Amino acid sequence: MIKGLAIGTVWVLDQERAKEFYTEKLGFEVRMDMTIGGDDGMRWLTVGSKNQPDLELSLSLPGKSGLDEESAEMVKKLVAKGVLGPGVLTTDDVQGDYEALKARGVEFIQEPQERPYGTEALFRDDSGNWFALTQQSDKMDMSKGWGECAE
Repeated sequence: MIKGLAIGTVWVLDQERAKEFYTEKLGFEVRMDMTIGGDDGMRWLTVGSKNQPDLELSLSLPGKSGLDEESAEMVKKLVAKGVLGPGVLTTDDVQGDYEALKARGVEFIQEPQERPYGTEALFRDDSGNWFALTQQSDKMDMSKGWGECAE
């Protein structure tokens, strides 16, 4: 039986820059950093939040991840264009984290704003991917999932 998601992929344009962004600016920790398949092989680089040890993000280069050349180029263009949003990061203090991350040089494309599910800010990573940073509303009943608010 499936137990859950262990690794999600975030396409990046430069793994070393991405490693620096996710660890130094977002405060994630490196979980794995190794090369598979010799010196010219694929770099397997994963990071994750210290508060969530069972979930990792694979910071993957499109050209070294099993995609054919044409597909890798399309993914690179989409990442660089800033149209991919890999996910939602949660926090207990969206305003405080917004201020702290902004001070570390994180580019926000939306200041914290109230939504039906909580307060949300949007930012980009160093490759162009955008993330939502969300503080859930007290009205949010997570037993129902993100799609429903408690009455």
